[in-house]
Amino acid sequence: MDRLTLTADREGERLDAFVARSVPGLTRSAVQRLLEAGAVTRDGVPGRKNDRTVPGQLWQVDLPDPEPADLVPQDIPLDVVYEDGDVIVVNKPVGMVVHPAPGHPDGTLVNALLYHCGRSLSGINGELRPGIVHRIDRDTSGLIIAAKNDAAHLALAEQLQDHTLYREYEAVCVGTLREDSGTVDAPIGRHPVDRKRMAVDPRNGRPAVTHWSVLGRYPGHTHIRCRLETGRTHQIRVHLSSIGHPLLGDTVYGAKKPVPGLAGQCLHAKKLSFVHPRTGERVTVECPLPGWFTAVLDRLSRLR
Repeated sequence: MDRLTLTADREGERLDAFVARSVPGLTRSAVQRLLEAGAVTRDGVPGRKNDRTVPGQLWQVDLPDPEPADLVPQDIPLDVVYEDGDVIVVNKPVGMVVHPAPGHPDGTLVNALLYHCGRSLSGINGELRPGIVHRIDRDTSGLIIAAKNDAAHLALAEQLQDHTLYREYEAVCVGTLREDSGTVDAPIGRHPVDRKRMAVDPRNGRPAVTHWSVLGRYPGHTHIRCRLETGRTHQIRVHLSSIGHPLLGDTVYGAKKPVPGLAGQCLHAKKLSFVHPRTGERVTVECPLPGWFTAVLDRLSRLR
C-alpha cells in the first residue's frame, strides 16, 4: 500500500474533486471508493466526499495494492515504436479499440498490452493493468503511450494536464481552409441531446484548444497538421466540424455517408513527445502515415 500526502490549495473545493485533481490517473469514482473505505484521512479522521478543502490542509490518501484486472491477455501483434522499463508507445491501427467496453469485450489494445507487458503493469486505478494515459478513437490510427508502473503513470498524466505531453496529428478535412494556420479555442462538453457525442459548449464545456496548419490543398479538401493543447474526447473532430470543416469520413460530426475505402475519419496520431518519467530527458517518437491515409492523398491529388 502506498500513502500519498496532498496539500489543499483551493478554498471550498469538494474533497473527492480535490483528490481526483491532485492524483493524475485516479478517477473520481475510484476516489469515492477510497473515501467509502476510509482511505482518505486528515489527522487520522476519514474524510467524506462532500467535505470542503481549506488551503494548507494536509490529506493522506492510502492507495491499495493493485489487484489483477478481470481482463484476458491476448497475443495480438503490436507495432511497438518505443519501449523501456517504464513506458511503451504503440502505433495503434485503425479499428482497434483502446479499452474493453460494451460491444468490445476483448481484442483491444489493453488486452494486447497485458500479454506483451506481462507483470510489468501500472496499478494506479486499483487494478493491475497497463496505465493508458490518453486515448485515441477506434477509427483513428497512430501513437498512444502507456505506463508500466505507477510512478510513470502519474508523471505522464501530469504532463497531459500541464500540456507538456506533445501530440501531433495529421488529418484530411472537408473544404478548403483559406488561412495557412489557425487555432480553435472552444470548450467541449457532452452533446445536450445525443450523449454519445461531444459538442462545443461555451457554458458547460471544458477548455479545449487545437492548433492547425495546412500541409496541402486539394479540390474540396485540405490536408492539415493538428497540435493538441488539451485532450478532450473527440477534440479534433469536434473542433474542425465546428468551423465548418469536418474530417473526411467522419460520419458522426460530418457527412453521414461513409467514404469508400475509409473505415472512419481520416485522422492519424503521427508524433508524440514527452519527458521521460525516470531520466527527465525528452523523448520524441514519430510514425509514418499509414497506407490507407497516403491512398486518400493519392486519390485527391488525381482530382487536381
